[in-house]
Amino acid sequence: MAGVTITREQSDGRGRYVGHAQGIAEVAELVFTRPQPAVLIAVHTGVPESMRGTGAGKALVERLVADARAEGFRIRARCPFVKAQFERHPEWADVKA
Repeated sequence: MAGVTITREQSDGRGRYVGHAQGIAEVAELVFTRPQPAVLIAVHTGVPESMRGTGAGKALVERLVADARAEGFRIRARCPFVKAQFERHPEWADVKA
């Protein structure tokens, strides 16, 4: 998504994807746990009001899916937003746990 940069922070079996939009100080995030190397659990997605409409939430999930494919893990969606994105994108079924 144009204007949104996604980074990943992780340590000790947990982490988050962070979305930064140009000109906006607040960040969007997708929080996860990684109880084992082959499984990542998407726990929560938060997009501040200032970033609504930027596509930041979808960009976070797209990056998660891309990383799952590249690194060989599967995603268990506990977060309602991530669950909804998986329902909208059946082409992501290959990484769904």
